[in-house]
Amino acid sequence: MNSSKGDQQAPKSKLAALLEVFTVSTKLGLTSFGGPIAHLGYFHNEYIRRCKWMDERSYGDLVALCQFLPGPASSQVGIGIGIIRAGLLGGVTAWLGFTLPSVLALVLFAFLMQGFDISNAGWIHGLKIVAVAIVAQAVLGMGQKLTPDRNRATIAILAAVVTLMWQTAFSQILLIVIAGLIGMILYRKSTIPETEELSVPISRSFAVICLIVFFALLIFLPLFSQFAGADWLSLFDSFYRSGSLVFGGGHVVLPLLDRELVPEWMNKADFLAGYGATQAVPGPLFTFAGYLGAMINGVTGALIATVAIFLPAFLLIAGALPFWNSLRKNSRVQGALIGINAAVVGILLAALYNPLWTTAILAPVDFALAAILFLMLVFWKVQPWIIVITGAIGGTLITFV
Repeated sequence: MNSSKGDQQAPKSKLAALLEVFTVSTKLGLTSFGGPIAHLGYFHNEYIRRCKWMDERSYGDLVALCQFLPGPASSQVGIGIGIIRAGLLGGVTAWLGFTLPSVLALVLFAFLMQGFDISNAGWIHGLKIVAVAIVAQAVLGMGQKLTPDRNRATIAILAAVVTLMWQTAFSQILLIVIAGLIGMILYRKSTIPETEELSVPISRSFAVICLIVFFALLIFLPLFSQFAGADWLSLFDSFYRSGSLVFGGGHVVLPLLDRELVPEWMNKADFLAGYGATQAVPGPLFTFAGYLGAMINGVTGALIATVAIFLPAFLLIAGALPFWNSLRKNSRVQGALIGINAAVVGILLAALYNPLWTTAILAPVDFALAAILFLMLVFWKVQPWIIVITGAIGGTLITFV
């Protein structure tokens, strides 16, 4: 049954609205396992069906916008709902509630890694194998959805080849741009379905400011960090750029962060162990940044990394909301998105081989464990946190083989 905005009374004050948003988003942050698609299901059940903060069509429009933008789609949907419910502070509050629980858990894991020198433990190797299974599942699911025809499959495979042969962060940016241009040409005549307009409480002038800040930081942060020579600014720049260039889901941030941080900031074994551990906590995959920042520079590093990687998401959703109604009706924009999403599948496929496969699958028994975990994920539909525990136990047992 569709719900409407009128079914739920507005809060009596702004503070009440913020507390309400924080309470609901924190509940979601503690319970939302399973990745971005599952998160959207949790959001729908809580925000739309139970709280009735938005009607079904508006929620669908918001989800479509966040799928269109780079960044963590589920986090952006949560931020958008918070903005619509309680203004800009509502967006920040919704992000805090949804993100904080998993950030805290991963920062504690980082301290455990550093304090007990467990990087060579069998269960840590098991977490690396978990990461292989998780990303393989993501490649399969995204490939079926985003590369259903010959043209898009070709774009994906060529993107994977170029990514593997040209190992730089710049190569991925160039691939995304080229894929967007190809998609704009090949799919410019795609049919665009009729949709209801999304009503948002943000002025277009403020939205423009947000977009200007987004692009200014993306362009000038590398220059500032180079001339300033400050480690914290370089760290902020690395995470900000990674958060700005992720299309197609949170898993795609893996190759971006790998090229930014390994080996300059940390070794690959610790990097992949944290990625595996991230699968065991609820909330957005981008909270992986909290672990990485903590490994690099403790609590300060965790704060810098977490804010930097999520800041593009906030600027983009606030900047795009007022323009989405007209933008999504542009066939060229839709065509560009089709091409970009196909390239993203290829970039993730390359990441499945390097760094994941080359680091985690070192013997036949490693492949056997990865295959079992993949079976459990894809065909038995087992929860990711159970996969993580199974992988950790399996990695421990492998040490006795």
